[in-house]
Amino acid sequence: MASNKGGPWGGGGGRDNGGDDRRPGGQRPGGGDQPQIPEIDEIVRKGQEQLRVLMGGRGGKRPNGPGGGSGGPGFNRGSITLIVLAAVGLWLWASVYAVKPEEQSVQLFLGEYASTGQPGLNFAPWPVMTYQKVNVTSERVEAIGTGGSGRMSQGLMLTGDENIVDIDFQVVWNITDPAQFLFNLRDPDETVSAVAESAMREIIAQSQLAPILNRDRGAIASRLEELIQGTLSSYGAGINVVRINFDKADPPSEVIDAFRQVQAAEQERDRLEKEADAYANTVLGAARGEAAQLLEEAEGYRARVVNEAEGEASRFTAVLTEYQKAPEVTRQRLYLETMERVLGDVDKILLEGGLGGEGGIVPYLPLNELRRSQTGQGSSN
Repeated sequence: MASNKGGPWGGGGGRDNGGDDRRPGGQRPGGGDQPQIPEIDEIVRKGQEQLRVLMGGRGGKRPNGPGGGSGGPGFNRGSITLIVLAAVGLWLWASVYAVKPEEQSVQLFLGEYASTGQPGLNFAPWPVMTYQKVNVTSERVEAIGTGGSGRMSQGLMLTGDENIVDIDFQVVWNITDPAQFLFNLRDPDETVSAVAESAMREIIAQSQLAPILNRDRGAIASRLEELIQGTLSSYGAGINVVRINFDKADPPSEVIDAFRQVQAAEQERDRLEKEADAYANTVLGAARGEAAQLLEEAEGYRARVVNEAEGEASRFTAVLTEYQKAPEVTRQRLYLETMERVLGDVDKILLEGGLGGEGGIVPYLPLNELRRSQTGQGSSN
């Protein structure tokens, strides 16, 4: 093994002439008062010797030439294998990449879409294939209206009844197809904003102002989500609309006070109209009920009179038939029935025969008077 003489690089000066390494002009490196400075080719040579020793070769003299000759470095099979392994490792390091669970990758073969990488380790042989990672699970928000972008005209929309309404809402979306998202849209945020604003203007133009401000916000948000998703799908944007956040829907700030006064007046008018309708319904209901009652009473009276008349006529016909069969008997019966009706309520007692004679009056106890007197006393008490 070569001795380590003449400096840190070893090799005993690297010459076969006994270390007599002179510079041009016959000066020695250490001669005179100048410091010893090695030549550049000597430093390179010593470095090559050390590298050859590390790779399994031998330092010092080369076997096929003069000792320490000026030939290039020699590479054996081990050094070539090491270089190849290092190159393969670098290539694998550039070709294998990891994709996070919330991401997907788009792989390009010579700049053209090839495939979509899933979460985990993926392989894209460099340099013919490159990749780009896209976060597909995070929700992105695009705000529309004065509360979002600050553009006054973006949230001011014209309703179907020619009123102006100031609307603020947010579109929450994420990515479903990263390839379509990267290659079909030049500016995704601006595209979502423009589509959302256009869809909202279409819906507002077909609606009245009062339902927008009061009860139809949920229906508007649902329809808006359908319109935005349908438009983006027709573009092949690879975007999914998660939800619509409807922040506010108010008249413009310049006229909001007057609008609220108008709304209060309309509510008061509606209240008075409802009270008037309730009073009218009460009065009309009572009048209709009374009219129906009078009609029922008249109908009952008519039916009763008609039935009584028909009954009297039937009774007279029956009496006439009996009279024609037995006139005397019928006449006597009619006379007795008539006297019974006439004298039935008279407080008199009629007796046949003379007073004190045969068949005279028999003393009796006035039970009727006693009963009436007892009844009168009981009622007075």
